[in-house]
Amino acid sequence: MPFSEFLGNSRIVSALRGMLATGRIPHAMLFAGPRGVGKFTLARMFGQAANCERLPDDFCGECGPCRAIARLQDTSALVHQGLAERGESADSATVERVPLVLETHPDVWAIVPDPVRLKNPVARPVLHVGQLRAVQRAAHFKPLTRRRVFIIDGAETMRWDHANIFLKILEEPPETASLILLAPNPYLLLPTIRSRCLQFFFSPLAQEQVEQVLRQRADLPAAQRKVAAQLAEGSPGIALGMDLAEAAELRKTALQVLTAIIERRSSTDLFNETAGLVKGQKTPFETVLEVFYSLLNDLLELSAGFTGQGMRNPALGKELAKLSRQVDTAWIASAVDALDELGGRLRRNVNKQLGLDAIALSLSEACNK
Repeated sequence: MPFSEFLGNSRIVSALRGMLATGRIPHAMLFAGPRGVGKFTLARMFGQAANCERLPDDFCGECGPCRAIARLQDTSALVHQGLAERGESADSATVERVPLVLETHPDVWAIVPDPVRLKNPVARPVLHVGQLRAVQRAAHFKPLTRRRVFIIDGAETMRWDHANIFLKILEEPPETASLILLAPNPYLLLPTIRSRCLQFFFSPLAQEQVEQVLRQRADLPAAQRKVAAQLAEGSPGIALGMDLAEAAELRKTALQVLTAIIERRSSTDLFNETAGLVKGQKTPFETVLEVFYSLLNDLLELSAGFTGQGMRNPALGKELAKLSRQVDTAWIASAVDALDELGGRLRRNVNKQLGLDAIALSLSEACNK
């Protein structure tokens, strides 16, 4: 699978190929953008191209390094293997002493947030200091082929006091190593780290491109492919892992919460709705916030007079159209601001239920004015 088969964000692909062709490769890059749009995939492809034995600015997929690095595509299996080797009952000292590193070729590593345990993973995996120190040491090793590449997924989960370890690498970068940090939002990282990285911003894919990925990699009927592509909102990764029934139910439940807020129901009703959303869902809370953003985007367009074509939640069109007549753009903007604040506070392990309850009460009162 050469670069030409990567869908979307063609300008970023062209820029990376230009770097490889000229040999002017930066020591640090930041790939920022929504989940599932291909940041990790393109970083892995870059690692293959940087070490391909046949092509200077692409990868053949057939030589030894290309085949070995391609195994990083299945990170879940590698994480499972790493946790099993470390042991289910590993204490905090062991977690730091035996860092979780995904390595299928000596020159390309993937570092992902550590779930700590295999059977009972932590609620919010983060990058640990042991992983960062392992990268710091290995970055100065001579590459076996051409270039050492370290893919740091979930870079926003590293503690800011641990980020100083990264600064040492970025301030004195090795000549033959590149770090690629992946994050949904660059502003979740320290400014000192952002300023030392060449930043690339990934955009969501068009719905047609998402459907194309689903045709190639998922056995779904055409109608289900279309629905999955709509709900994924430009993210092939999310579409591929989506349970359509569960995703539809999550959006209905989130809409019930918004309806209770806008219709100014009692606090008891509000808390019952939010409790059903937070406690009754298997999906991460970050996904719940994304669903709220999606619904608010549709409300904004409908309240501004759009006809509803291109809605993110077409199955809920009638309900959203009714709600859009009860709110204005100022209320929607305040709702987005409140969700932004709650999302930022998740890093500090804020109580999700209380946070959502506070937002619901505040927005309900705003509707009452």
